[in-house]
Amino acid sequence: MSIITVKIPSPLRPLTAGQAEVKIEGATVGEVLQKMNSQFKGFGDRVLDDGKTVKRFINVFVNEDNIRDKKELDTELKNGDTISILPSIAGGN
Repeated sequence: MSIITVKIPSPLRPLTAGQAEVKIEGATVGEVLQKMNSQFKGFGDRVLDDGKTVKRFINVFVNEDNIRDKKELDTELKNGDTISILPSIAGGN
């Protein structure tokens, strides 16, 4: 199984005991996010809709690629990949 680095944005760090990065095993993005939810209570509720899709206002990247341009949660991972979770930011005048 592949070891993946998950980069945690500041708003979600209280759920990961302040960790900015978490190393976790997984073969797909969905598997990694489900394991994150098991390890860190409430994590999945903030990132996933019903555990089946990424929330509309959250972007998930594997290395430089948005998973929405790939296979969504079925995007396959290889050892050393990095998942970045980025909440959308809105604002302005």
